[in-house]
Amino acid sequence: MSLTDALLAIAAMSAVTFLARAFPFIFFQRREPPKALTFIRDYIPPAVMTVLALASFKDVNWTKAPFGTPEVLAALVVAALHFWKRNALLSIFGGTAFYMIITRTGALSALFGG
Repeated sequence: MSLTDALLAIAAMSAVTFLARAFPFIFFQRREPPKALTFIRDYIPPAVMTVLALASFKDVNWTKAPFGTPEVLAALVVAALHFWKRNALLSIFGGTAFYMIITRTGALSALFGG
């Protein structure tokens, strides 16, 4: 693939992405969107976030030490930060930092004989 081909592909993908995001604003500028779109707007984002949150626990071994403790504690930190500050970035980064610290430093090893 030449440089020209790559630039044309990037330009085409950029245009499609821009138009897909601008379409609702252009199309529903003067009229109310259909009920199906209103339902999607209201209920799909929380549903997707729920699925992603539950999927983060899919590879946890609940039968072997530390029995999912780091993951559960990190989820609780995320929830606490979010209820406290209502800031998604702070919640995600804070929970991730907490998880990395307790798993990389062995902070829970004293509890489980590691």
